[in-house]
Amino acid sequence: MSEVSYKRHLAKTFTWRAVGTLDTILLSWLITGNPLTGLKIGFSEVITKLVLYYIHERIWFKVKIQESRKRHLIKTISWRVIGTLDTILLSWLISGNPLTGLKIGGLEVITKMILYYLHERTWYKINFGLSERTRKSNG
Repeated sequence: MSEVSYKRHLAKTFTWRAVGTLDTILLSWLITGNPLTGLKIGFSEVITKLVLYYIHERIWFKVKIQESRKRHLIKTISWRVIGTLDTILLSWLISGNPLTGLKIGGLEVITKMILYYLHERTWYKINFGLSERTRKSNG
């Protein structure tokens, strides 16, 4: 892997985490009715999600699905499974209520899949971190 691709994957990791954290904070606040709980859940995910997302990006960089929309859809689903499980667990631990974790995780399945797909499509059009423009191998 080139140093360029690592920079790209790190940039994608941080931009997605910013979007994802804001979504988690808002949903957690709406579901629990407590803005502090929303902040605790949202910010607790920052480290776990950064690590998990970076690993996900590195794995997908090696996947050989060429068609971009199909690739982005499958990648969106695989990331959402990982992300939802992490959110459910952290929300349960912080709120003390497994149902709260399931509610937050369940709602995030919808919001995060839409946001993630849009994030992937945006990064697909950005050249940052690519030594040459090769859409077919772009993660």
